[in-house]
Amino acid sequence: MPNLENGTFKKLDVVVVGGGLVGSLEALFLAKRGHRVRLYEYREDIRNTPQARGRSINLALSIRGRTALREVGLEDHMINNHGIPMKGRNIHRIDGSTYIIPYDSRTKQCIYSVGRNYLNGLLLQESENYENVERFFNHKLIASNLRKGFLSFQKTDTKEIVEVNADLIIGADGAFSAVRKEIMKQPLFDYNQKYIEHGYLELCIPPDSNGGFQMPPNYLHIWPRGGIYDDCPSKSGRSWTVTLFMPFTHFKSLDNEDKLLKFFEKYFPDSIPLIGKQKLIADYFAGSASPLIAIKCRPYNVEDKALIIGDAAHAVVPFYGQGMNAGFEDCTILNQLFQKHHDDLTKILKEFSDTRWEDTFAISDLAMYNYIEMRDLVTRPSYLLRKAIDDVIFWLMPKFWIPLYNSVTFSTIPYTQCIKNRQWQDKVLNRSLLFLGTVTSAVGAFYVYKKIVGLS
Repeated sequence: MPNLENGTFKKLDVVVVGGGLVGSLEALFLAKRGHRVRLYEYREDIRNTPQARGRSINLALSIRGRTALREVGLEDHMINNHGIPMKGRNIHRIDGSTYIIPYDSRTKQCIYSVGRNYLNGLLLQESENYENVERFFNHKLIASNLRKGFLSFQKTDTKEIVEVNADLIIGADGAFSAVRKEIMKQPLFDYNQKYIEHGYLELCIPPDSNGGFQMPPNYLHIWPRGGIYDDCPSKSGRSWTVTLFMPFTHFKSLDNEDKLLKFFEKYFPDSIPLIGKQKLIADYFAGSASPLIAIKCRPYNVEDKALIIGDAAHAVVPFYGQGMNAGFEDCTILNQLFQKHHDDLTKILKEFSDTRWEDTFAISDLAMYNYIEMRDLVTRPSYLLRKAIDDVIFWLMPKFWIPLYNSVTFSTIPYTQCIKNRQWQDKVLNRSLLFLGTVTSAVGAFYVYKKIVGLS
């Protein structure tokens, strides 16, 4: 039944657990629909907090994320006032030379490098414009009864206990979600997590002596070295976030300054003058490598009372740049379901949970694939040849043939359909190559036969 009370629209009382990117965006969607929203965040207000070391500072914003921001009126601000367009990958060879692999050589579309803190702060600030949104920071979820819509928080500064009830609880509290932990107690809940062997550590390339970028800013710079690689999106302020990915065993082995410098001289020699030796040493030993986890689970809901979204539901490794975008797409899809089912939570939560998992499982698999591609495959001639073929066919028949990366990054085609399209394309190319090989062999055999007959 529609969410009506005495024939009129009934405002829902919603608690969103997690005031990060996805939680603060979902709060805006719900507020726009007129519902009361209380946003609870474990950390302090990010608008008053310096950048926390160890979290990815810059993120890739693509069409799925932009679509969600457009719905809440923030896309233009992010694109025109903050985001840095990235046109493709700038690959750094070990000899210091570089070459560019465009993301979209046909229509010149790009992704945008955006600051995590800036975007999160912007979303929270936008929520200040809604009287029906309340924000509570330094609140840690310590207990719950999801079926009854009950939550208990503890203030991290005063240790005071705060108990709340809600019509709907939305968990957007990240990969190590406290809400998901409670859902895991429910029967028939499937859960799988995977840590990859690689960790990551963030370094920084500062501006040059004139305050400008030290490298061309409109590219994702990558130093692929097999099982080890750096990537580097441009950042506002003319500096660069450098993310070093490699097995934890490598991080552990680089335990003094001499080993660290020799390692960079061997694998990333052109990055040393960009970072600076002393800054490299200081940044590397100031922190420790962080793990990367992928999570798949289902169902996402507990009846009509609770739902998890974003990383709480489907954390992915960062190698396709879709973690934030997939989380933002959750918000877009939820909003569409609220419209479709007239705010009827029973229908909304069931349909979201029954359908969304297939696409989130798909992007998790794609991110794992790109993990291999970015560290290794981008340097292989076979990869470059396949990309060239994709680009040519896409140029000639853009509605018939959309390369995998383009469909994932520059469209809202469901992730599962992106994979199906790629599998179909693989079959077409394999059959075409087989046909060409057969024809070539036949022609060759004919000429050999003709030559033998001619000699006799």
